[in-house]
Amino acid sequence: MNRGPDSLGCLRFVKSLGDRAVSVFGNHDLHLLCLAEGVEHKRKRDTLEEVLAAPDRADLIAWLRHRPMLHVEGEFVLVHAGLLPEWTVDKALALAHEVEERLRGPDYRTFLARMYGDEPARWDDSLTGVDRLRVIVNAMTRIRVCKGNGAMNLDFKGEPREEARGTTPWFDIEGRRSLDHTIVFGHWSALGLVQRSDVVALDSGCVWGRSLTAMRLEDRRLFQVPCSAA
Repeated sequence: MNRGPDSLGCLRFVKSLGDRAVSVFGNHDLHLLCLAEGVEHKRKRDTLEEVLAAPDRADLIAWLRHRPMLHVEGEFVLVHAGLLPEWTVDKALALAHEVEERLRGPDYRTFLARMYGDEPARWDDSLTGVDRLRVIVNAMTRIRVCKGNGAMNLDFKGEPREEARGTTPWFDIEGRRSLDHTIVFGHWSALGLVQRSDVVALDSGCVWGRSLTAMRLEDRRLFQVPCSAA
């Protein structure tokens, strides 16, 4: 959503699937909520005008607001961007619920208005309030690389070989505590398709005119369709 030719149709279709589809929050979904609530400005490449003008806008926004930040099923974890290295899957799931509770609560607009920002850049169990929630959101919807001390470098968007000095892809940080699951994620379009026992990166650059990729988890078979550049 928010890069293709029919963001409204995409949102309506996934919503119509009900329990047959599990979708997790990404950075563009949060951006749409912020636009709908008037706490964020439109960006140059946004394709959300039809969603915001739709007669079913209120229903779509309400449905979106109740999506999970993280989904765990057996050995697999679905998250938009990634997890911080010090989080176990159980810890990450509990933290995801903290954000979900705020997004679904009556004061969600207040949270959205304060959600954006790059600080704090790293996790600390003593964090409270919006600082705590912001780190969780940034990790699960924006992270690509971390510094050696575990702090997120949220400015980096390039390919792994172009990594900013002193940073490592979040999934390659030594001692990452979620190694006992396979983390399935997207977000990092410049990374491309990655298939490993511990991580599966499915953003294969559709936005750049490459391909859209899905994986059948039972046997890890890939399905791809070519795309036009957005």
